[in-house]
Amino acid sequence: MTATRYEIGLSKLAEIDGNAGQNVIESLQSICPDLAKYTIEFPFGDIYQRPQLDLKAREIGTVAALTALGHCAPQLNVHINGALNVGCSPEEIIEVILQMAVYAGFPAALNGMFVAKDVFIERGLIKA
Repeated sequence: MTATRYEIGLSKLAEIDGNAGQNVIESLQSICPDLAKYTIEFPFGDIYQRPQLDLKAREIGTVAALTALGHCAPQLNVHINGALNVGCSPEEIIEVILQMAVYAGFPAALNGMFVAKDVFIERGLIKA
């Protein structure tokens, strides 16, 4: 039996984000389960499965994009954790966020850096 997009996406989500991704999906169940389904199927069931980039490159791109948007702290938190989970170093994440100061501005980079700091503290990678 062939796995569905949903099953494939759920597996990829767990691989990258562990419980954090599942918590987001569960939090949508009472208000919009379809959004949870679409979040699993399209990004994780389709896009993350493509062979052209590895998970580390995909998470670096995602951290950059969410930082540049400047208003996605909860999602950035999940994806910084995901980036660490798939092999990015804290230094690589810091550098990607710093790079966004050039293209997205200092406020976006500052917001992103503070999210990274919180994640690093939570994971015991730096002290408060």
